[in-house]
Amino acid sequence: MGLTSRALEYAVVLIAVACVALTAWLWPRLAKTGPLTVAGRLGTIAVTQTAVLCAFALAINTNFEFYGSWNELLGHVDKAPAQVTNLGAKGPYSTVGAVSGGLVQPAGPQGLDTIKDLPRGPADKVGRVESVRITGRRSRAINPAFVYLPPQYFQKQFHRQRFPVIVAISGYPGGIMNLAQHLRVPQTAAGLLRADKMQPTVIVMLRPTIAPPRDTECVDVPGGPQAETYFVKDLPEALKRTYRVGHDPSAWGALGYSSGGTCALQLAMRHPGVYTSAAALSADYQVGNDLTTGNLFGNGPGAEGRRQGHDLIWRLKNLPQPRISVLLASSKQGENDYGDTLKFLAAVKPPMVSAKIILDRGSHHFTTWRREIGPALQWMSGQLTFPQDTTPNKPKPPAKGKTAEAKATPPPATEPGKVTQ
Repeated sequence: MGLTSRALEYAVVLIAVACVALTAWLWPRLAKTGPLTVAGRLGTIAVTQTAVLCAFALAINTNFEFYGSWNELLGHVDKAPAQVTNLGAKGPYSTVGAVSGGLVQPAGPQGLDTIKDLPRGPADKVGRVESVRITGRRSRAINPAFVYLPPQYFQKQFHRQRFPVIVAISGYPGGIMNLAQHLRVPQTAAGLLRADKMQPTVIVMLRPTIAPPRDTECVDVPGGPQAETYFVKDLPEALKRTYRVGHDPSAWGALGYSSGGTCALQLAMRHPGVYTSAAALSADYQVGNDLTTGNLFGNGPGAEGRRQGHDLIWRLKNLPQPRISVLLASSKQGENDYGDTLKFLAAVKPPMVSAKIILDRGSHHFTTWRREIGPALQWMSGQLTFPQDTTPNKPKPPAKGKTAEAKATPPPATEPGKVTQ
C-alpha cells in the first residue's frame, strides 16, 4: 500500500483502536506486582502509543503530503533526471510533450485517480490533467506536479499556438492534491472555459517547498535548497521545453493560497521578467524564519539584506515598483492578514497595478478560498496574453483602408468573490 493511500490510513487507525481496546481489557490483569506485570504494563503503553501516533502521523501526511512515497520518507530521493521509456504509449498519466531524459517526466497518479470530478472524456473536448515530475536543472530539485491542459491545446485549429501559463502553488504544509481536490483549480478552470469566462490556459499545480518537510518559502537558502531558482529559472525552462506555452513574460502568472500566495507575490515582485501577474489568497507579505523554515537567509552581514528583500511592503516603499499586476484576497473578519493587505494595497503605485477581493467574513481555510478561486482565475486570465504563434509567420498586410487591431478586455469577476480595482 502506498504511503498516502486511504487503505493504509484506515488499517493503521483500526490497529490503533484495537490496541486501545486490548490495553483496557488487559490492564486489570496487569495490576499485580512483579517484574513481568510491570514489563507488561510498559509494553502495552508503548505499543498503544506507537499505534496511535502512527495513525495520527499517517492521517496528517495523507492530507498534507509531507511525504508522497515510502522512498521519500526513507530519504531515497532521486537526485537527477531519470530516463523515461515508452513515452509514445497512451495512458491516463502520459504527457503530451515529454522526451526521454527530459525535465518533465510522467509520474504515477500521485492521488489523481482518487479525484472523481476531474475532466473525463476526449482531451480535445474536455481537456486533460496530467501527473508529472518536474526536475530543476540548476536547483537539482524534483517536484511532483499536476498540469491542466485545456481542450484547445489538443484541437487542430490551435496546433500552432502557445498558451498562457498559471503556476498555482499550494500552501504549507500541503501538496498538489490540495489544489486539485480541495481548491478545485482544474475543475474551476474547466467550468470557466465552458462559460467563456476564461481564455484557454495551461495551469501547473505545485507545492511551495522543494525540500520537504522543510518550508523553503520560495527562497534561495545560502548553502541550502534553491527554491527561488527552481520557480523562476528551472520551472519555466522545463515547461517551455515540454509544452506549447508562451515564451514572453506577459503569458506567465503565479497564483497561490496561504504561503503559496506569499510565494506568488514574491515571484512576481522580485522577478517581473518571468511572472507579470500574481494572485494571492490569504498571503503574508514578508518571509521570516521559524521552526519549519530553519534559517532561510544565512548569517553574516548580508543576512539582513536578504531578509529585507523578501519583505514585500518594504520593497513597495523603498524600491522601484515593478510593472506587474497583482490581486490580493482577504477577509475583514477571520483573516489575520487583513490589515497588512490594506497596507500593501495603499503602497502600490504605477507602473504596478492592483485589484482585490475583500470578503466580509472568511477564515483561513478552503471554504473561503473556494469562493475566491473562480474570480481569481478570471482576473488572471484577463492579464495574460493569448494567443502566441509557435512558429514565425510573415504577417499579412491589412486590407486597404483598414488597420489591424487587437483588443483584450479582461472578463468581469463574478460572485461570490468580487474583484475590485
